[in-house]
Amino acid sequence: MDNKQDFTQGPIFSKLVAFMMPILFALVLQSLYGAVDMLIVGRFGTTAGLSGVSVGGNVMNLFTMLLNNITMGVTVLMGTYIGSKQFEKVNKLISNAVAFFLTLSLILTVFIVIFARPLAIAMQTPLEAIDLTVQYIRICGAGFIFITFYNFISAMLRGVGDSNTPLLFVAIASVVNVIGDLILVAGLKMNVAGAAIATVAAQAVSVVLSLWIIRKKKMAFGFRRKYFNFGSEVPHFVKLGLPLTVQGFLTNFSFLALCAFVNRLGLDASSGYGVAQKIQMFVMLIPSALMQSMAPFVSQNVGAGDEKRARSGMLCGQGIGVGIGLFIMAGVFFFGDYISRLFTEDAAVIARSFEFLRGFSPEAIVTCILFSYLGYFNGHSKSLFVMVQGLLQTFLIRLPLSYVMSIQPDASLTGVGIAAPTATVFGIILCFFYYKHLGKSLDRK
Repeated sequence: MDNKQDFTQGPIFSKLVAFMMPILFALVLQSLYGAVDMLIVGRFGTTAGLSGVSVGGNVMNLFTMLLNNITMGVTVLMGTYIGSKQFEKVNKLISNAVAFFLTLSLILTVFIVIFARPLAIAMQTPLEAIDLTVQYIRICGAGFIFITFYNFISAMLRGVGDSNTPLLFVAIASVVNVIGDLILVAGLKMNVAGAAIATVAAQAVSVVLSLWIIRKKKMAFGFRRKYFNFGSEVPHFVKLGLPLTVQGFLTNFSFLALCAFVNRLGLDASSGYGVAQKIQMFVMLIPSALMQSMAPFVSQNVGAGDEKRARSGMLCGQGIGVGIGLFIMAGVFFFGDYISRLFTEDAAVIARSFEFLRGFSPEAIVTCILFSYLGYFNGHSKSLFVMVQGLLQTFLIRLPLSYVMSIQPDASLTGVGIAAPTATVFGIILCFFYYKHLGKSLDRK
């Protein structure tokens, strides 16, 4: 591992920023990844095909989220073992993880292919788009092994302190996906099937090239056949990732409930909220990049026994996030209507979107503080607390407050939007007290 990937020494700010920026660019590319399928199918396919890609993509995102949360456990353990120079444990972790994710991908492939139609129906897919949705889900499900190992390899490299190579993987996949969509959807008129095949092919090419790149790097640790089993490392990273998976699932459920609250306010409100959600997704990229960066940074220093540096890294991350978040908040609060015009020309929808964004805008700052805390806790393998605080803020604050605001006479989406930063501030308070408690227990050791 070279000096750039060693977070246990050197200037914290420059190392954290250098590690975070490729993660941020990768998240941006991933956000645009699905949009390309929608754009090309919408332009060269059918309306039913557009619905099929949209719903099918949401179904596949649910399974991908499950994988990402479990792979976070691999990232944290990798950082801890590397920080403590336990390289043989790194070999065992990688090999055990390969056996686990290979088995999991095969199980999920069978499940997704068999239950594609019930999944499409459960998503309340329009009748005319069900067959195309099932087609999209089954094709992507058949190639789920590539999606699995694409995410696993990226998580493994982030644990080593390498965020540039995963960015390269995303860039390669994005290019292959665009070319595939243009050939199969625009050229051969394969509609949804073409988009699904292009997605799987992009992931497959990325995995093959990533294995070749890793081989060329000649890393000091990697896959060892003798550890290719469900060994002692599997329970460790599953235990870390499972609470995050539960939290992610229930949080997604809460977003569906919030959507239902808004839908009661009429078509303009529903459409406006839909536009605001697209903008909200990009606002959350900075906090997400911070959290993904913080976990490996902290875990390496925890492994090295340098708790002071781990804490300094978290505070540095919060400072970076607040600094960038101020500009984002100002842009969304004052110019949210102009940003909304990128997605629609309907004045009523733009106005409703702007309403929500003005209430939501402080989230650009407070979430950076919260997610830095969460990355710090994940780096300490405290994912159970991360899950608990997430559920408390969602079900005690965000959903009840959103509901109350939505049933007010002449309800404004600003009130619904402000529920998010209010819940996040509550989460920050919980994290602050747990941070103090954890600090005392670590200082006693």
